[in-house]
Amino acid sequence: MQLWIQNFMNKYIGDWYFPAIRLTDILEILIITVIVYEIMLWIKNTKAWMLLRGMLTLAAFILFAAIFRMHTILYLAEAAINVLAVAAVVVFQPELRRALEKLGEKNLFSSFSLFDKNKENQRFSDYTIEGIVRASFDMGSVKTGALIVVEQAIHLTEYEMTGIELDCKVSRQVLINIFEHNTPLHDGAIIIRGNRITSATCYLPLSDNMQISKDLGTRHRAALGISEVSDALVIAVSEETGKVSVAMGGQLVRGVTAEYLETRLSQIQYRMPDTRKRFSLRKGRHKDEEN
Repeated sequence: MQLWIQNFMNKYIGDWYFPAIRLTDILEILIITVIVYEIMLWIKNTKAWMLLRGMLTLAAFILFAAIFRMHTILYLAEAAINVLAVAAVVVFQPELRRALEKLGEKNLFSSFSLFDKNKENQRFSDYTIEGIVRASFDMGSVKTGALIVVEQAIHLTEYEMTGIELDCKVSRQVLINIFEHNTPLHDGAIIIRGNRITSATCYLPLSDNMQISKDLGTRHRAALGISEVSDALVIAVSEETGKVSVAMGGQLVRGVTAEYLETRLSQIQYRMPDTRKRFSLRKGRHKDEEN
């Protein structure tokens, strides 16, 4: 048996080349795997996924032509490769832009800051949080539709320009009055920057997510759409059910509670949320964050 194994090894595996594998090689493979996985996960619910499937189908067709030596097809593919590369960049331009924006949102040095939070670090005050939460659920109780965009690091100037410019302090009464039926400002979204409402009746981009529930209307698709292209937190109040939903980072959470909404607003209240949880003197605000 041992002789048979030795003969087999010498005959079939003796000439094989096994490269030396280092720890850095394993780490490199893992990093590439994670990057490819994140890219696939990122585009799977957008129009780019269908485009990518079309490109993979075309690549499989070219591979088929190469196997059976279809020289004319291979010549045409080789001649068109440069054009296809440029076309891919043009086709995927919105997705590439979103990817770069998401990369720019990352603050790699925020976790190393040792300074306590103060008024200069706040995006908005506790009074603003209370006004947004109370207004959202007051409007939900009477089934008044609303779309509230709370801006963070990425400025939403291009979307402000689609609406009517305002400059007023955020309060429960103002928010309810804006979204009241049959008023000039009730249609569209409002954008909140800091403690002030900057614009109303704004038009937002609709989401390309193919997995969105069919019972969601334009308001929720717009909330998800603006959360995909920015770091904003978006609150959507359903006119049909009165439920309050929160969209952020391309994810939509439906039917949230007042405590959940208050927690999410508290998480983005400061410009460096990672250190806020360790150094802020405010207590009792974050007891449900992990949930």
